[in-house]
Amino acid sequence: MASSERSGERASGVMSRLGVMMFLEFFVWGAWAVPMGKYLATLFSTPDRSKAAVDTIIGQAYSTSAIAAIIAPLFVGLVADRFLPGQVVLGGLHLLNAGLLFAVARATDPGSFYWLLLASGLCYMPTLALVNSVSFDHLDAPQKQFPLVRVWGTIGWIAAGITVGSLLPRLLAAGGLPGGVESLLLGDAASHDAGKTNLPFLVAAAVSALLGLYAFTLPSSPPKGKGEPVSVAKLLGLDAIGLLKAPAFATFAAASFLICIPLAVYYSKANEYISAMNIQEMLGLGSETVMTFGQMSEIGFMLLMPLFLARYGVKTMLLGGMLAWVLRYLLFAYGAGSAWMLVAAVVLHGICYDFFFVTGQLYTDHVAPKSLRASAQGLIALLTYGAGMYVGNLVFPAVAGQLATEADVYPWKPFWIAFAIAAAAVMIGFAVAFRDPVKLGKDEVA
Repeated sequence: MASSERSGERASGVMSRLGVMMFLEFFVWGAWAVPMGKYLATLFSTPDRSKAAVDTIIGQAYSTSAIAAIIAPLFVGLVADRFLPGQVVLGGLHLLNAGLLFAVARATDPGSFYWLLLASGLCYMPTLALVNSVSFDHLDAPQKQFPLVRVWGTIGWIAAGITVGSLLPRLLAAGGLPGGVESLLLGDAASHDAGKTNLPFLVAAAVSALLGLYAFTLPSSPPKGKGEPVSVAKLLGLDAIGLLKAPAFATFAAASFLICIPLAVYYSKANEYISAMNIQEMLGLGSETVMTFGQMSEIGFMLLMPLFLARYGVKTMLLGGMLAWVLRYLLFAYGAGSAWMLVAAVVLHGICYDFFFVTGQLYTDHVAPKSLRASAQGLIALLTYGAGMYVGNLVFPAVAGQLATEADVYPWKPFWIAFAIAAAAVMIGFAVAFRDPVKLGKDEVA
């Protein structure tokens, strides 16, 4: 009995340490990814630069994460899996990322900002896989324990949004920042809106450095692929392309790519939009804080996933996620001046993400042979967070430019309607073409 209690205490301690790692990991990303569009719109909007040009800068900046997501599997597979312990690579990458994020915070021209942010992404994106692999190495029952560890990542993202949207503005208004930090500020600090300054990047740099140091204290995760032959095709998931011969999986893969094109707009422009709609005045909360409602709903809907999947099946769940995309953008289009409509649009993120992406990951795991499961997941990640998001961030500035009728007025309403129509088109095409009645039981979901 005593031995069992000690084992339980050790497991709890390990999970706590891994939870801290997850919290810091996603705090870093959440701190700058949400407010960046608003910051760049503030920093680079000048009399001699059109709104279309600023949109292009924003789209290119967000596309760096997609580029890095495509390259990340190569790095993890070629280096982290073969030469160095996972926690050492994690620590080193975050220390490098901290320096790069600090440099990003000081960049004042679009070219420097882009290349520095891309370099930062190349350091950060591999760590998303590393924190998972480090966790799996030290959990006795990963299927039951990992969700309890991973949820701290979502909490970290929420904490980052509240920090940027509520805590930092109060410090700006009260003049409570240290003089050394105030001297580093760029952007519209006078508005007391931290999201319009480089403060989120400075905070992210500090937390990345903290995680870099913390990673070296984690238990060792030896490289697992040492001595194994290297296959670039396998690392990118390309050896799973044969699965596309199945019409249902090919339809799902195509829909996954296409739906991520309008998804990119949410990450790039939603925070800027609800800020421009004066959400601060309506609710007394910064736009970054309001954006965390999406992650809060994500946690809630995640708990309902096993019940819904077992009852309604994969196709209905995927369609529900895509329908939420359509509704979200329509709420944005017609919700100017309405706090409840803007908040509802953000809350729908939980359905968008859980019903489509989590269901899609489970479906991929279900249809792929055991030998190809990792590659199949890599292929879907490449199509979604890589190619789909990259194309979306290139497309939306052109769409906004075509819809604009006045030089100084952003075409918000037709902009959101256009992407609602795009999401609806993908949803209808998927509803017609996807023919796989599979349902996943609770055991498969767990």
